[in-house]
This record gives sequence, C-alpha cells and structure tokens, in this order.
Amino acid sequence: MNIKLRLTVMNFLQFAVWGSYLTSMGSYLAGIGLAENIGIFYAMQGIVSLFMPALIGIVADRWVQAQKLLGVCHILAATFMIATGYYALTADSVAFAPLFTLYSLSVAFYMPTLGLSNSVAYSGLSGAGLDTVKHFPPIRVWGTIGFICAMWCCDLLGYQASARQFLQCATLGLILGTYAFTMPQCPTNKGAAKKSLVEALGLNAFALFKQKKMALFFIFSILLGVSLQITNGFANPFISDFGQVAEYADTFGVKHANILISLSQVSETLCILLIPFCLKRFGIKKVMLMAMLAWVLRFGLFGLGNPGAGVWMFLLSMVVYGVAFDFFNVSGSLFVDKETDDSLRSSAQGLFVMMTNGIGATIGTLSAQQVINHFVGDSTGVARMEGWSHSWMIFAAYALVVALVFAVVFKYKHTPARE
Repeated sequence: MNIKLRLTVMNFLQFAVWGSYLTSMGSYLAGIGLAENIGIFYAMQGIVSLFMPALIGIVADRWVQAQKLLGVCHILAATFMIATGYYALTADSVAFAPLFTLYSLSVAFYMPTLGLSNSVAYSGLSGAGLDTVKHFPPIRVWGTIGFICAMWCCDLLGYQASARQFLQCATLGLILGTYAFTMPQCPTNKGAAKKSLVEALGLNAFALFKQKKMALFFIFSILLGVSLQITNGFANPFISDFGQVAEYADTFGVKHANILISLSQVSETLCILLIPFCLKRFGIKKVMLMAMLAWVLRFGLFGLGNPGAGVWMFLLSMVVYGVAFDFFNVSGSLFVDKETDDSLRSSAQGLFVMMTNGIGATIGTLSAQQVINHFVGDSTGVARMEGWSHSWMIFAAYALVVALVFAVVFKYKHTPARE
C-alpha cells in the first residue's frame, strides 16, 4: 500500500477516536448532573499532557519505535475507555470519582498519540523522500474528516448525551492500536547509552528554550493553547441550552448540536490544505497571528449569535474555526519539526503538545469553567443565555489581547518562497 494512503488511514482513525466524544461529552456530563465538572474533565487532557507526551516521546526517540509505541498507547487508552463506558452504563447512579478516574487513565495514554502519530507520519514521509510541508497537510486533512464522521455517528446514533460515545471511541481505538503496528519502522537513537543523563532522558529538547525564537514560540503556544478546548467542552452544552428558550427549542441546532458544531471540522479540512501555501508565503508569525484573530471571531460570534435569526453568526464561527485551530496546531507542529534536529523529533513534538494541550489547555478549561459558573451558574431561560453571551465575550477579549502582544513581541524574519 502506498505510504501516503497508509498514513491517511492512520490519521483518519487517530482523530475519529477523539471525535467520538470530545464535542459531546459536555452534554453527557450536564445530563447526569456533573455540569460543574465539565472543566476538570477537559482539563485532565491538559494535565496529562504536561508529562505524558514528553515521557512517551523520550521513549520513542531512545528505545521503542514510535509506531509500536503508538499501537500500545491506543490499545491501553481504548481498554480504559471501555471500562469508562461500562461503568457509566451499568451503575445505578454515576459518581464523579470512578467515572473521572477511568476516563483520566484513558486520556493519559491517548494524548501522547497526538505527537507520536505526527512523528510516525514525518518519519514515513521523510523515509520515502517526500517533503513533509507539502505532503503532510493533505494527509492530516483526513484526520479531520475522521473526526467529523465520528461526530456525526455519535449524533445520529443517539449517543450525544449517552455514555455509549465512550464505547464508540474505544472500538475505534482498538482498531487503530492494531493497525499502528503495521506502519513503517521509525528509527530510534541506539547511541543513547553513550550520552549524558540529560541527553539519555531526552531532556535536551528543553534546550530549545535557549533560542529566543523558540522560547517565545513555546510561550505563545501556551497562551494560544488556552483557547483550544473551550469550545470543545462548552459549545455543545451552550447550544443545547437554547432549548430552554421557547423560540429556539425546535431549531435544528438545538436538536443536533453535534452536527452543527461539526461544520467547524469541515472548515478544518479546507484550511489544512491552505497551510503549505500560507507558511511558505507568509511565515509562521503571520500564520499564527491569523489563528489568534480567528479565535477572537470564534468566541465573539458565539457570544452574539443564536440558533434562530442569528444562526448565521454560529455558521461564520464554524468557518473561522478552521483557521483558528489549523493555522496554530498543524503549522506549529510543522514549524517545530523544521526547527529541530531529527534526533529530537519525537521529544520536540511531545514538548509542543505539552505547551499547547498541556499547560495552555489546562489553564484555559479550568478558567473557562469558573467564568461560566459565575455568569451562567444555575440561571435558566433568557438569563442563562445572557450569561453564556457574557462568557464568550470574555474569551474573545482574552484572545484579542494575546494577538496584540504577539504581533509586537514575536520577531521572525521570513523569506517568501519563490513560485
């Protein structure tokens, strides 16, 4: 099978696993009385990303081939997700502690796979003599398509507010875990035993902070990472809450929030294809600035729109999400790959995930939960929706401040590629 096709299947499954529950779990938690805990469930993905991607990346760089480690991590994540779904479906009353513990163990092994899958893809493409900047984005776009398909299945099968979404996730995880062992072999550093302790543990990836350019890049990765999981955790409960207002109760968006939100991922599929052109023409600074301004629009349009006459604002918010997410996550991953040595490939990718999905996303989801608890709380009807609007506008103001500071502070000289 052609290497690009093999990597396409891998990316499709990689994000289908995540899409099975990522945008709908908030509604499930709200439905079982755990609305005030939505933030910590999503923050756990960030908390484990503080150390798991880096540790697993070190192992992949030094001792175990990345494709094998990818398979092991997916199988373990799927096993704990099966336990999560089984408990939730069989318990007389779902308690926070056991549900959260099983879920946390699952995401602890899933989050490192985001960096590992990138490493497997970059290694496979490089081994085939292909340019990663040119060939990876069209492959990565199938990951977003997989995410969309999983979201639609979850919605149309009636799993949006059910623990069965966890079992859907686990099934796909087991398939990918098995498939990962068939991917091309990734090199490891066999000379690790002869290196210093810092090098042997892969901690020299942190030496990237000695470069001002990379240090600023990672700092702003944290600041921008704050925005990453907010709409994943709260968009579905927000749109569903419009059902409390009579004029919106029967709208398509309220009844099928997951399908409406999936338009964000449709936008992703198109925006990913723009990345090679934008990176070569504008450089990483302008591309990241575009992402930051897109987050301002993403949040602001949520704050102003509704599923009735204002649904066009929701639709526009879905459109700009592709720029907000891809122009940061995918471009940032490619930037890190190009700016680091091959011996640090997996460690550097793990560090990038730590900064974004780790520190940034953890701060973002926990802070967002506090803002929403304050403005939304136990209110109902119109008052509840006004609270949601205030919350989204606060998130938009934060994104705008980050964009303005980034425009002034981050210096990066880019030479446009000649046609």
